[in-house]
Amino acid sequence: MRALICQTFDQPETLTVQTQPDPTPSANEVVLEVKAAGVNYPDALMVMGQYQIKPPLPFVPGAEAAGIISAVGEGVKHLKVGQRAVAFTGLGAFASHLKADAVTVMPLPDGMDFEVAATLPLAYGTTMHALVDRAQLKEGETLLVLGAAGGVGLAAVMIGKALGARVIAAAGSDEKLQLAREHGADEGFNYATEDLRERLKALTGGKGPDVIFDPVGDKFAEPAFRSIGWGGRYLVIGFAGGEIPRLPLNLPLLKGASLVGVFWGEFARRDPAANARNLARLSGWVMDGTVKPLVSQRYSLEDGPQAMRDLLERRVTGKVVITP
Repeated sequence: MRALICQTFDQPETLTVQTQPDPTPSANEVVLEVKAAGVNYPDALMVMGQYQIKPPLPFVPGAEAAGIISAVGEGVKHLKVGQRAVAFTGLGAFASHLKADAVTVMPLPDGMDFEVAATLPLAYGTTMHALVDRAQLKEGETLLVLGAAGGVGLAAVMIGKALGARVIAAAGSDEKLQLAREHGADEGFNYATEDLRERLKALTGGKGPDVIFDPVGDKFAEPAFRSIGWGGRYLVIGFAGGEIPRLPLNLPLLKGASLVGVFWGEFARRDPAANARNLARLSGWVMDGTVKPLVSQRYSLEDGPQAMRDLLERRVTGKVVITP
């Protein structure tokens, strides 16, 4: 097998492609021949040693992949050789073959594209958990999505619309706003050139959004929270903007609002049945066209470091994949 190896915590450009022995599944494991692997912001952070989890060195980054089951270990009942499947393992996906615990692997519906499937577990799983479980977003509510053209941002636009919300997209360029509108956003504004609070006041008639989906953090968090509606829910997804914001705690008090943390990986580990229900519902939306994940760029295994660099520097829209 071929794999992208991290030998030391450093910049993505230090990763190298190496050849290793093909993996063999132990009991309750499978091996997936990888057709596509989703690239995510945490992958790059992990390579640089800046994520909350530091795996032992050396390791193969990559949290999610889709492909064909090539081997099945003893005790695995729900998967078989030759079956199309998607896996969320946290590590190991940037390779031609991935060994995974069978409980992290789900069969794919017939006809689902491998590249689309590889983007679903983390970005779309996080978004489903955020909007359905944590925010309990209701039909007719207003959802503000920051970073609305990124991987999780665009997922939030589409899933928010599928749940019946009015979606306001915020992004850093007019081109990104147009992309969000093409995927269902009702309104949008450029927070690089427009005053965030004034635009939200105008777009909501002074009421403010009911739910804010924030994968950006940094300087946008406080003005966004100051604009939230009474009883609103502010979803803390991540900090792609750089700095982790420090909000004055009188703001939740004055707004009767909630700061809600979203840690999908831990949720999926603690409640795999609920996670499976979310992903099954999502798969139905993908198959009937309600949600149309955007795969904007494809990279070879050798170009995996560039994929992570492009993600870190926010040069990508939607999701990108590695096709080993």
